[in-house]
Amino acid sequence: MIPKGFLFSTVEAAIKKPGRKDLALIYSEAEANTAGMFTSNKVKAAPVKLDMKKIRSGRGQAIIVNSGNANACTGKKGMEDAVEMTRLAARRLKIKPSLVYVCSTGVIGTPMPIDRITAKIPGLMDDLGKSSIEDVAAAIMTTDTFPKILMKKIRVGNKIGNIAGICKGAGMICPHMATMLCFIMTDISVNQQTLNRALKDSVKKSFNRITIDGDMSTNDTALIMANGMIGNDELSERSEAYAAFKKSLDEITYGLSRLIALDGEGATKLVEIEVKGAKSEADAEKAAFAVANSSLVKTAIYGNDSNWGRIMAAVGYSGINVKEERVDIYFGRVKAVDKGITTGRDIEAAKVLKGKNINIVIDLHLGKYAAKVLTCDMTEEYIRVNADYRT
Repeated sequence: MIPKGFLFSTVEAAIKKPGRKDLALIYSEAEANTAGMFTSNKVKAAPVKLDMKKIRSGRGQAIIVNSGNANACTGKKGMEDAVEMTRLAARRLKIKPSLVYVCSTGVIGTPMPIDRITAKIPGLMDDLGKSSIEDVAAAIMTTDTFPKILMKKIRVGNKIGNIAGICKGAGMICPHMATMLCFIMTDISVNQQTLNRALKDSVKKSFNRITIDGDMSTNDTALIMANGMIGNDELSERSEAYAAFKKSLDEITYGLSRLIALDGEGATKLVEIEVKGAKSEADAEKAAFAVANSSLVKTAIYGNDSNWGRIMAAVGYSGINVKEERVDIYFGRVKAVDKGITTGRDIEAAKVLKGKNINIVIDLHLGKYAAKVLTCDMTEEYIRVNADYRT
C-alpha cells in the first residue's frame, strides 16, 4: 500500500544522543504537487520559515527530516543550517534545492550539530530505498512511544491509488497544529490548488482539533506530496473520484490525530470531547477546547472521577453563549447532567472513565452546530517526561 514512486532512507547522526536512527529522507521519483500547513506560533523554527517560502511553488520532491533538535531560536546560523541540509540533499539527489523541504523536531534553543548531520547526508542518499516507511516514522519520534502510520487504497477510475501518512507528536500539543510533523504521500495526480484546499480542510478537522497540554510548538508542519504515478487524470474538486480521495485524506489525518492523542505524554486514556447544539461551529470548537485543555478535567478523567462540575465550569468560562439550564452532559451513553442538573448517575459515569477510549458529549441545546476535540488524561508521568526532557 506504499504509494508508487516513494523511497525512504534513515541513518543515525547522533543528533541528541547515539543509539537510534534520527535523520530521514522521503523521496519521490517524480516531481509532485505539494501543499503544506505550518504552526501559527509567532516564533517559528528555521525549517518552518524556509519551507513556508518553498511551498509557494506548489512543487516538491524530497523531505529531509531530523529528530533530537528543533533548530528553533537558533538565529542566523540556524537558517544557514536548514538551507545547507536542503542544498546537500538536492545535490546528491540531482534535483533543484527548491524541491527539497526540511523539517526538524526536538529541543528548542540548542544549536544544530550540523557537522554530524552533513557527515551523514551522503550515506542517507546512498541508502535510498533501503529503509521502510516504518523506519522513517520511528526516526522522527521524540517523546513518542510508538511510530504513527496510516494507509488507504482509493479507486480512481479503473486505477487503484494509495495514500499514506506518518506523523510524530506526543507533547506540546495544541491547535494550529501541534509539536507534530506529518508527511502524507499519494501516487494519485491531484491539482495543486485542489490539494492545498483539501489539506487545509482536513487539518482544520483533525490536527487543529487535538490538545494534550495547551502548549503550541514552533515547528509544526504538515506536508502532502501527490506525484501522480498511477497515471490518472489530474483530480479536481469536480472529479468523480475526488470525494473518495478527500474522504481517505480526512480519515488519515483524523486517524493520525487520534494516535497523537492516544500517545500523549504519560497518557493512559484517549478522550474525545464533543460539543453539539451550539449556535456556531466556532462556539462548539471553543467550548470543546476549554474542556479538553482543563487540567482539572484531565486529572479527574485520570482518576476515574466523573466530576462533571469541572466540565460545566470550563464551558461557562469558554466565552461562548451558554444557558446552564439547557446543558446535558454524557459520559459515553451515561447521562450525568440533564438541563444543568445532576441525574444522580455519577457512579455509572465513573465506570465509563475506567475505559481506554472515552467519549464525553456536551449538548448546549442552543443551535445545530457541533465540533469534536481530541485530548487525553493528565498523569504524574507527564510531569516526569517534561521535567527530564533535556537530560
